[in-house]
Amino acid sequence: MLKLAQYLKPFWLGLMLIVLLLLGQALAELYLPTLMSDIVEDGIIYAYVTETPRTEFILQTGGLMLFIAFLAGSASLTAAYISPRIAAGMARNLRRDLFTKVESFSQAEFDKFSSASLITRCTNDVAQVQGLANIFARTLLYAPIMAIGGITMALTRSVSMAWIIVLAVIILLGLVLIIVNIVMPKFKIVQTMVDALNKVSREILHGLMVIRAFGTQSHEKIRFEKSNADLRDLGLFIARVMSVVGPAITFIMGGTQILVIWVGAHQVANGNLPIGDMMAFMQYAMQVIIAFMMISMVLVMVPRAQVSAARISEVLHTELTIKDPPNPEYFTETSVNKGQVVFNDVSFNYPGAEASVIENISFTAQSGQTTAIIGATGSGKSTLALLLQRFYDVSQGKITIDGLDIRNVRQADLRKKIGFVPQKGQLISGTIASNIRYGRPNTTDEEMKAIATIAQAIDFIHDKEDQFESEIAQGGTNVSGGQRQRLSIARALAKKPEIIVFDDSFSALDFQTDAKLRKALKEHIGNATVIVIAQRVGTIINAEQILVIDEGKIVGRGTHETLLKSCPAYHEIASSQGVV
Repeated sequence: MLKLAQYLKPFWLGLMLIVLLLLGQALAELYLPTLMSDIVEDGIIYAYVTETPRTEFILQTGGLMLFIAFLAGSASLTAAYISPRIAAGMARNLRRDLFTKVESFSQAEFDKFSSASLITRCTNDVAQVQGLANIFARTLLYAPIMAIGGITMALTRSVSMAWIIVLAVIILLGLVLIIVNIVMPKFKIVQTMVDALNKVSREILHGLMVIRAFGTQSHEKIRFEKSNADLRDLGLFIARVMSVVGPAITFIMGGTQILVIWVGAHQVANGNLPIGDMMAFMQYAMQVIIAFMMISMVLVMVPRAQVSAARISEVLHTELTIKDPPNPEYFTETSVNKGQVVFNDVSFNYPGAEASVIENISFTAQSGQTTAIIGATGSGKSTLALLLQRFYDVSQGKITIDGLDIRNVRQADLRKKIGFVPQKGQLISGTIASNIRYGRPNTTDEEMKAIATIAQAIDFIHDKEDQFESEIAQGGTNVSGGQRQRLSIARALAKKPEIIVFDDSFSALDFQTDAKLRKALKEHIGNATVIVIAQRVGTIINAEQILVIDEGKIVGRGTHETLLKSCPAYHEIASSQGVV
């Protein structure tokens, strides 16, 4: 379970101030019925019986009541101002820790939690916990003091009517427990439904062009409406159950007042209870019920916040499958194998899967050379790129860079050596310049222009009005697929990595641009180790080493000319593309 105390600890000064303010408010409000009793007994009834005006006493006591009420109100307002700030600060720290945790996730953890669920947990679930913390901070001390103090003060006025308060509290708590037991299981379902609604929304928004192209808007509308209606129906059920609380509390308070007046009036008539004490008892009874009502409101909020806290805790306490070693090794500039990548008898199967994606993969990629990997869709090519960067760990064998097992070095050090260009060029909202400088912020303007030229991006950048300062929308949706790929390549090159991995990164380029880009890379890439995963033979035709992957195994190895003669699978791919 999520430990809120550790997130409230930084705000202990504010919490102490709230405690003092609410303590003062509670004591002040507990004293008010006593003053009211004095006014009734000594100021009004005594004056009526003796026919002696007690105006000065009434004004003094009434003025004191107003002053105490002002102090209590001021304390309440100050506490109400501080507590939301503390709750907001706690929520900020909670979101920060969630984000930091998610950033450390490997691909296995992302497979466990959907992106829609993670978004819900960082927003809606945190908001539920924040709401509880806000109320909890103000009621943690105030309500119990008011309840205990009210009962104590009420007993000093009349012990014989104490059963009225006990009865009212039992009925109130019984009602709350029944409601909590009804709605508690539903709250978990609500958060799951919010996840589902977010998932459908994201899928529809991301695939809007495909949906329109196939004319399936009505189908997607029905799918969205179903998720939306399910959430609405459950929300209405919970709201209807919760709506019972307000009228029930009003009924309990009204019934308590009637009982106090009915029983108290008989005792007053019999001379067993002063009327001032009866009125004070009634006020204390109301204070006790209000205190238990506040506690009940917190108890009603707890179930949903508890579910949200459990979902947040699940993320925060997820055991990472990819961890940095306790005693890491470090890459050195003097390594004799600098930039060398070695796959040594590597096999891998995804978590929960029985069959291996790749089996017994062994090869060496030397610095200054291009190692190309080609094969049918689903043969395991991209998995090799994920394993190289430790987004997954190998199930068998090992991968070394500069002679070091990548599991023995820190993830940050490993990925600092690698420039990765994914098949789907993912850009970050900002400018063209900020995207190119993403891996190395101190890239100079001259370097950026040179890199853009190598990546064949300089022409379309110059065609834009603001050139390198042109805005890039979220996900790069305001540039074409080929432009995104070229900017992704420029971003990887700007990092000046020792190893560059192109995961089918030329698929959106035309043949002419592809050829120019490969030529420019060959001339300017220096001693970097280049690993190219591709579908087109033309992209890898000049590679020093080509690996042919089929069903997770290497079935061919060599140059283009060698493979055409020795590898039927490669010859078939090349023939289908007219490159023979």
